[in-house]
Amino acid sequence: MRCKTLLLALSLICLSGASLPPKDALPEQGPIPDSKPKTATDTPDASSGVKIPDTKDPDTKDDVSKPGDKSALVPAPDTVPVPTPSPAAPTPVPAPTPASPAPSSQTPPASAEPAPAPAPAPPPPPPIMTEDPQAYGQCLKDLKAAGAQFTERPRIDDGDGCGIDKPLEVTEILPGVSLKPKATLRCAAALELSEWMRTLVIPAADQALPDKGRLKAVDQASSYICRNRNSRSDGKMSEHAKGNALDIAGFEFEKGDVPMKIVPDSEPTLPGAFQRTINSSACLYFTTVLAPGADETHKDHLHLDLIKRRNDYRVCQEPN
Repeated sequence: MRCKTLLLALSLICLSGASLPPKDALPEQGPIPDSKPKTATDTPDASSGVKIPDTKDPDTKDDVSKPGDKSALVPAPDTVPVPTPSPAAPTPVPAPTPASPAPSSQTPPASAEPAPAPAPAPPPPPPIMTEDPQAYGQCLKDLKAAGAQFTERPRIDDGDGCGIDKPLEVTEILPGVSLKPKATLRCAAALELSEWMRTLVIPAADQALPDKGRLKAVDQASSYICRNRNSRSDGKMSEHAKGNALDIAGFEFEKGDVPMKIVPDSEPTLPGAFQRTINSSACLYFTTVLAPGADETHKDHLHLDLIKRRNDYRVCQEPN
C-alpha cells in the first residue's frame, strides 16, 4: 500500500514538469508598450527653453490626503456655507427742513403785538364815614361837659377813602391835661379817650406813681393820617385814616415823664403795674388795644382805635 502511494506522487510530479515550456522558449524581456503621443496640455520639456509656470500656491500644502487621514473628511473653512444675512430694515429718511430765508438787508417793520388785557379795576375805596347828626350833637355836649378843649374843623377828604366827615381839633382832653401835639379826631374817639383818662388812667397814676405829681399832658405820636395799617403800601386802610385812632407815646407829670414801654408780667414794680393797668383797662373803651411790644410796629407806644366789629368784638393784645 505504501508503495502505491509513492508511485502515485511520482506520477503527479512527472506530469507537472511535462506541462511547463522549455527554458529556451521564454523571451528575456517582456513586451514594451508604445509611447503616448504628446498633447497640447502636456508639460513642456525644461530643455525646450519654455518657462514652466508654477501652478502651486506657495502658501498652501498639497491637497493629497494621506491614507487614514481623517482631516480629509472635514471640508476646508472656506467651503463652510455661510447663511445669507437678512436684509436690513430701511432707515427712515427725515423730512427735508425748509431752508431759512436769506437775511434781508432791510429791517422788517415791527409787528404789532396784541395789547395786554387790562388789569381788573381795584375796588372803590370805602366812603368817608358820615356822622349821624343826632349822635354827633350828643357827643359834642358830652365832650364839653368833660372839660375838653377842641375846635370843629371843616370836612376832610384826602381821597382813597381817607377823611373825617366832622373832624375835631383837640388841644385838651380834660381840664389841665393837654394833648401834645394837638390831635385831629372824630368826636367819638375824643370822647372815649377823655372818659378813659378820667376814670382809669389818672386814678391808676395816683395810686402807682404818687411821687410823680399831677398828670399834665398826653404825648401822642399819631392821630389822623391818611395811610394803610402799619404804613404798608398794600393792605387795609388804617383807622388813623378815619380819625378813629390815637397812638400814645407817654405821659407827662409835674415831676417827670413816664414813657410807654414793654413791661413783662413778671415785673413786680409799681411803674410796671401802672403800665399793665392802662394796657388792659383801655379795652373797656376801645375796640382795639395794642400794648407796647404787641408786634414789630408797636414797640414803643400804645395803639387805641374804635374800629367796628361784629358783636362788639375787641382785640386787646399784650406784649409778646
